[in-house]
Amino acid sequence: MFGKLFGRGGERPAADPHALPVPRKQNGVYKLQALGDTRVMALVVAAESGDWDAVKMASARFDLGRDHQVLGELSDVDGVQDWIGRAVEEDKEHRATALLISGSRHIIWGWEARTSARASDVSRDQWRVFYERLRIAEEHLLEAAELRPEWITPWRRLLTSGRGMSLGTAVNEARLDAALRRDPLDLETHIEWVSHLQPRWHGEPGEALEFARKAFADAPDGHRLGCVVAMAHIEDWVESDDKNRLDTPEIQRELSDAAKRSILHPGYQRRPGWQEDFNIFAMALSLASESVVAPRVYHELDGAFTRWPWTYMAQPEKAYARFRRHA
Repeated sequence: MFGKLFGRGGERPAADPHALPVPRKQNGVYKLQALGDTRVMALVVAAESGDWDAVKMASARFDLGRDHQVLGELSDVDGVQDWIGRAVEEDKEHRATALLISGSRHIIWGWEARTSARASDVSRDQWRVFYERLRIAEEHLLEAAELRPEWITPWRRLLTSGRGMSLGTAVNEARLDAALRRDPLDLETHIEWVSHLQPRWHGEPGEALEFARKAFADAPDGHRLGCVVAMAHIEDWVESDDKNRLDTPEIQRELSDAAKRSILHPGYQRRPGWQEDFNIFAMALSLASESVVAPRVYHELDGAFTRWPWTYMAQPEKAYARFRRHA
């Protein structure tokens, strides 16, 4: 059936020689580790051990200045903040890379201090630590961007710190422009701006979805930028008090069309972490109660669960398993 609907005989892509072995599944589900890639896992292990030389060697396989997902894996490693400062100060040759990693980690570390609680529930001491860490992130990312002006990842991360520090629309729009000049179709930058445009961050209702639709309209078939439309709908669902907000024929049709023109298109390229693109669509399609394309998306994932964007759910992995079961 899937072959008739989507072409290519429904065949899976050739096996990836760098794919991590799939761990034992629970109820048919497993959590994706290190983007499902052995090379990324080697980078994460090096970071966990605090071995800067090993981090440099492992990261040489990637372009941290453009690969947001690999940089994100590094940023999520607890303890990086304890040793990356030495690399910034001592390794002049690789200072830009060390600054990029440090800045990205300090944003994550800052949000860990703030937590995901409502602003009114965050203590004064939590705010102080949050801002201290974001100030370091800003300093390091701006210097990294100056040292390597072709890099896009510092600017996308600066959008996050700028939003957290309430630097204002003018500053954040300038950072958005800087990122999109380097790659007008960059998915992660667009998704970050969709978050920025939410009412909870002083945006206007409908603004994010309009931005997402316009961005994807200009993208070629097979581009992962289609995920920004799915993410805009998820954010709309998060903002709404109506948990059936996406369950309309119009939204079901828009999401299924976007999936078929992006992640399910023959031109889509699977790179390390492609499962997150599919998880974004899986969540959006499930929230919309879409029943034709959603099964194909879950079929392609074969149980692979990524933390993002399911963190919007109270029990992310259980929610994924439940929606997958009913798809």
